[in-house]
Amino acid sequence: MQPDPGIGRDAPGARTPLLLKVFGVLLIVGGAVLVPEVVAVLVQMGQVFVEGSYADDSVLTIILYVTLVVGVSYTVLCSVVLGVRLLLGKRRRARLVAESMAVALVVAFLADLLLFGVNPGLWFLGASALILITAHVFVDPSLSEERELQRKLRLMETREDAEEGILGLDKTGKGYIELDFFNLFWIFVIASVAGVVIESVYHVLVVDFGHYEDRAGLLWGPFSPIYGFGAVLMTMALNRFHNAPVWVVFLVSAVIGGAFEYFVSWFMEYAFGAVAWDYTGTFLNIHGRTNFMFMCMWGVLGVVWVRLALPALLHTVNLIPWRWRYSVTVVCAVLMLLDGAMTLVALDCWYSRLAGLPPDNALEQFCAQHFDNQWMENRFESMSINPDAAHRSS
Repeated sequence: MQPDPGIGRDAPGARTPLLLKVFGVLLIVGGAVLVPEVVAVLVQMGQVFVEGSYADDSVLTIILYVTLVVGVSYTVLCSVVLGVRLLLGKRRRARLVAESMAVALVVAFLADLLLFGVNPGLWFLGASALILITAHVFVDPSLSEERELQRKLRLMETREDAEEGILGLDKTGKGYIELDFFNLFWIFVIASVAGVVIESVYHVLVVDFGHYEDRAGLLWGPFSPIYGFGAVLMTMALNRFHNAPVWVVFLVSAVIGGAFEYFVSWFMEYAFGAVAWDYTGTFLNIHGRTNFMFMCMWGVLGVVWVRLALPALLHTVNLIPWRWRYSVTVVCAVLMLLDGAMTLVALDCWYSRLAGLPPDNALEQFCAQHFDNQWMENRFESMSINPDAAHRSS
């Protein structure tokens, strides 16, 4: 069995590179930075149980508190352990530990956001994530010259694949496309734009004939992230089903699409008291968050996506010159992340204003000035926010 090139081997007597020592210290510092977050949540939970006010919280709120504590505590422990091991020059299983920390950070971030909205605790988690990502890049034991050689070899392979017309395809034959970041990111972007177009046309022709309504889901640009994430999920789930019977693709797509639509609706209502769609009263609806008709639409979209749209999309993406593809993707990914983060912040500020809470920091003041209630209502025409419907703690 070939060793994982990202794991590395401990070499007794070998001199620990200075860079690894630096990142070992940073990981320890990153873990220490999160300690106040753990202590604060534990104190808050202790006060709740001492006062007996936990009875006023839902079971889900208590679960989120426990999830937050466990996620952050695990991150602190692994960060310190990994940092100490790097200081000692031990890189074995470093990638596995780092990836498990990344999962724990994502879980903790979502739990924190659901409980408290956008708050200072998220910045502690973000700082730790930044340290983790940076350290993860340099934990790879291969020398910088070797990494540069590998990068040049990948570029050569990319150029050869582009000339042969197989760029982006799954060379193993198990699936249709290669599930790498480049492909999945552009699937997200293009599907997000296509989702806005589809919803806008459907609303003009079916829901309210002749009336245009802005169906975008982000602050800037014609993007509907629910369709983008839905397309990514569909691609990952159906990649190996590209030659399966139509009815199999339809059923898998309907189940995944309906479940995803339900989760997004629940998340928005729980975190922000926001309702962007309500199917209550329709045939076979599930708590008004999804229904039979829209699950069937997800099924049809899945079939169209796998059989027609995905090949066309891959061809379109490959029109990006191979010399520019990675730099263009990185720039666009950063812009999309900024758009998504600012959307969450603006929604949280909108929620706070409707709840009667005055801005108490510079970011909230910025949102109040540039993204006031009227601006948000015009941008998210199909969405309404009712703070009383939110279930988070604050």
